Amino acid sequence: MASVLFKNCALLDPLVPNLLKQHDVLVVDDRIAKVSDTPIPTQVDQVIDVKGKTLMPGLIDCHVHVMATQLNLSTQGVLPDALVMMRAVPIMEAMLRRGFTTVRDAGGAGWGLKCAIEEGTIDGPRLFTAGRALSQTGGHGDPRPRSDHLKPMSFCGCCFRAGDIGRVADGVDAVRKAVREEFQMGADHIKIMASGGVASPTDPIGAWGYSDDEISAIVAEANGRQTYVMAHAYTAEAIARAVNLGVRTIEHGNLIDESTAQLMAQKGAYAVPTLVTYEALAKEGAALGFPVDSVAKIEVVRQAGLTALALLKKAGVKIAYGSDLLGATQRLQSDEFKIRTQIMSNFEVIQSATVIGAEVLNQVGKLGRLQEGAFADILIVDGNPYEDITCLLGQGDHIDLVMKAGKIYAQR
Repeated sequence: MASVLFKNCALLDPLVPNLLKQHDVLVVDDRIAKVSDTPIPTQVDQVIDVKGKTLMPGLIDCHVHVMATQLNLSTQGVLPDALVMMRAVPIMEAMLRRGFTTVRDAGGAGWGLKCAIEEGTIDGPRLFTAGRALSQTGGHGDPRPRSDHLKPMSFCGCCFRAGDIGRVADGVDAVRKAVREEFQMGADHIKIMASGGVASPTDPIGAWGYSDDEISAIVAEANGRQTYVMAHAYTAEAIARAVNLGVRTIEHGNLIDESTAQLMAQKGAYAVPTLVTYEALAKEGAALGFPVDSVAKIEVVRQAGLTALALLKKAGVKIAYGSDLLGATQRLQSDEFKIRTQIMSNFEVIQSATVIGAEVLNQVGKLGRLQEGAFADILIVDGNPYEDITCLLGQGDHIDLVMKAGKIYAQR
């Protein structure tokens, strides 16, 4: 059994708003074997002295698209499968180097990619995947442009491409089958489009997504697999519909109002804001090939993002960390920390990327904290994130070590 002892640690426990001084943490194989405020006497394979730096749990991003290798998703589905997959590899490697040891993919990644990471063929965060996001015809997951004839979703109309982020299914029977297929292909949870969106070509942001009957059927199928549904939703009306029908996590939520935020809190629904993506798209989208129609939609949701975050915080909704970046903007993943500190404290933002993320993934006790029995997902940070969040920004510039499941992937 491989073992590593981290000694003289200033330990960041996301349940405590101050660093815990002089702790030792023992890792055996892929798990944390012991956490102690006194020295741990033991024979180990490696000792790492953390003196003067911070030991903290690996970060969790609950809304990524590792397969979104370019900003124009409408054309990504026609790219060669091998090209999309190869472009996704450095995206995942960079996420891990930034300290995100676990991510929840919100559409595009599948079981094969998880296998490649788990067997060590490629380096990347631990993946929880939705398979392909479900959308009604003309919804946020329908990338087809307007034309006189509605073309099939793929070349032949009967199969998916690696670049497909979503799939179209209409009607109760069809969405039940789509959910069952995604689970059969390895999905951990299901993603639906419950309102219009920015990146899609033909749906207004205020448009509702699926009907009540369709959403209820999707939620029932997910519940039957002991998992849950996440929903892309912007407006208060769309969010309220989804939450009342049993959706567990609301993605984005920029146009929420106070009463709907209170409803989310009452129902125990989680919010996953993704504010950084709107900043990225507003500043870089047009130059990087983001469609003109989509660029025009950005400001509608961008300006409301911080207001929504404040309403969610005031209502007591649990808020997880999300980024939702595409293509070349994926490098800005950690900037979400800085944006959120305009409304939330550093402590609250770090909780969103650790313990609350673990709750969303149903991984409490396994992820999000450095505790006995948890996976050994560990960062050494040059700085105190509670005092200065910027030490988590950039490309891991201030992260001296990244360990995932007991394996060191980066070390200075």
